Amino acid sequence: MEKFPDKNFEDANPNPEFLIKSIAEQGYSLETALADLMDNSITANATRIEVLTKIDREPFILFLSDDGDGMTAQSLKKNMQFPSRSPEEYRSTADLGRFGLGLKTASFSQTRLFTVLSRKKGTTEYSGLTWDVKHLKDSGQWQMLINSEKEIKELLEQYGSVARSHLNNSNYYLPNTIVMWKGLYKFENYLSISNKQEALKQEITNTTSEYLSIVFHRFMENKIKPLQIRINNIIVKPFNPFPLDNSELRVLETLNRDFGNDFVKMQGFVLPNSSIKETKENVNPWTPQNKSLMDMEGLYIYRADRLILFGGWNGLIKKMPRLQLGRLKIEIGNRVDHLFHLNVAKSQIIIPHDLKSAFLRAIVDLKSESQKEYFNHGLRTFPQRPIEKSTELFYKTATNKGILLTVNNEFPLLKSLKNTLNKDQTGELNFIMKIASNLINRVRQVDNIELTGDIEKDGISNDEILKSVKKLLDLGLSKEQIKKNILPNLGIKNNITDEIKNLLN
Repeated sequence: MEKFPDKNFEDANPNPEFLIKSIAEQGYSLETALADLMDNSITANATRIEVLTKIDREPFILFLSDDGDGMTAQSLKKNMQFPSRSPEEYRSTADLGRFGLGLKTASFSQTRLFTVLSRKKGTTEYSGLTWDVKHLKDSGQWQMLINSEKEIKELLEQYGSVARSHLNNSNYYLPNTIVMWKGLYKFENYLSISNKQEALKQEITNTTSEYLSIVFHRFMENKIKPLQIRINNIIVKPFNPFPLDNSELRVLETLNRDFGNDFVKMQGFVLPNSSIKETKENVNPWTPQNKSLMDMEGLYIYRADRLILFGGWNGLIKKMPRLQLGRLKIEIGNRVDHLFHLNVAKSQIIIPHDLKSAFLRAIVDLKSESQKEYFNHGLRTFPQRPIEKSTELFYKTATNKGILLTVNNEFPLLKSLKNTLNKDQTGELNFIMKIASNLINRVRQVDNIELTGDIEKDGISNDEILKSVKKLLDLGLSKEQIKKNILPNLGIKNNITDEIKNLLN
């Protein structure tokens, strides 16, 4: 080690109390603090996480427990230190950790005294360590309190008592790790007595439950090893912002980018405009109960299946009503999260300069498609398939470019008219109706109107097109007029048949 014989040094050890209180202010809310603790549980292979509260009198107490791998006394000591690991340390792709600070900073953001009890899975004896700001203040030393066997027994009995005080208690559940927050100062110190209990109750049962249902929805929906989260013995139901089993959700093209030693994957999704009506009726599968479509529009950044950020555009563009149907799903690997400057609370990121152009390109495409969908409010009145004796002249068809309006050949008057026409006249009518349908969709800015050659999809055959082009030539239209005006409006661009090419050359 290099020495400095000519240098004098001043002891600069930080005041433990001041430092703890400072590092705890990392932008945590109650829900993000609990989510950070749950990251540790998930990394420890937990299949069940319990949150229990006791708020009948002060100090309020909150327990978070899990049935994960648990910790030996030595592992517990390591994980209770500041920090427990380096953010540069190699982690598996499933590891939700980052700084090795989450357990401590998340806990101190909500309480001034917390205890962790843990036992290695398959064993019976718990170890316990406590961080207490009062002790740090009184002693001036960085010291954790080692819980005695008696204290551990009392805490376990208190945990069981709180669990039994709520309905739907599961007697068979035996956690391997229990975190106890004693005193929730943000609720106890800054609210009037009459509001404290109700405020915490609302925060836990509504805001926190809803947040966790979104953030950990992939783990809860996992078919092989589903995660169960319970708050005061009520199971949290997952909320998936991208329900792929819903046929009305439109999926845009995927963009992939290698970045650092990992990857970034971006994919846009457009909700159906019918979801706007459903929001007004308060029966919306596209939003949680306490959020609007505008709350949920924007970026959804997943890291190792954990939703880090959702809602809003992270400063890239502004929120606006006409974009409320657009959601951009982004997957990043946890080996490049340092390049996104992920904060300790795992609630904020900064998009690297090298990726901003890719993000903006994906957003521009999504913005265009979501605006089209938004301005098609009236389409919700159209049926999704032709219905016999329907009163609608058009029906709607979902495509990856938007909703197309297609002539309904089952419309009674149109069906009756076709029955009076001969084959050539029917072809000419189909030709006219196809141009009219395509022009309507073009005015609506839906570009996916090119003919495919499939009569079932197009509603018109190549033979009918050829006969109608010949008829137009007989009626005096020039070949250039047909190529310039008629064929593009019909949906023919680069797929002109050889017969039509020969006719117009």
